[in-house]
Amino acid sequence: MTIIVNGKGNRQNMMRHTAIHRGLRLVSAFAAVGMLGMSSAGSPALADLKLCNKTGSTIGVALGYKDDKGWASEGWWNIPPQGCKTLLQGDLIARYYYIFAIDYDKGGTWGGPAKMCTQDRIFTIRGRKNCEARGYKTRGFYEVDTGEKLDFTIMLREDSGQRSKAK
Repeated sequence: MTIIVNGKGNRQNMMRHTAIHRGLRLVSAFAAVGMLGMSSAGSPALADLKLCNKTGSTIGVALGYKDDKGWASEGWWNIPPQGCKTLLQGDLIARYYYIFAIDYDKGGTWGGPAKMCTQDRIFTIRGRKNCEARGYKTRGFYEVDTGEKLDFTIMLREDSGQRSKAK
């Protein structure tokens, strides 16, 4: 940018303006770098529990876990073929989580020996005992060992050992 005084370029004003402009650009650059640093250093890395559906079917997933309030189960996450969903956001607070899944297209389930409560519609249920007496269904969930990682992805496949075929 050039400053024109009385129709002529005033060298002193031009030099002063250029120096001010450079200084402002330098301050702006440092501020931008500082804000980038604060945003990455001030916010923790994203850590989640995710489940990826590596099958050719849409599946419904329920999750069981133990937190500081006791046992809980939640569902349902509907995950399309080859899709992934975040089941829990943030750092994982437990080493073991439990999964029950239903194949909506071909039938069958993925489950295991850990008994927890579910219901047919969206739910969050506290406790894992007396499911039927409380109006819920008892389902067998399989255990997932996260190895105490803060971030973990479960891969659900057609041939997963916990799968039972449709009857």
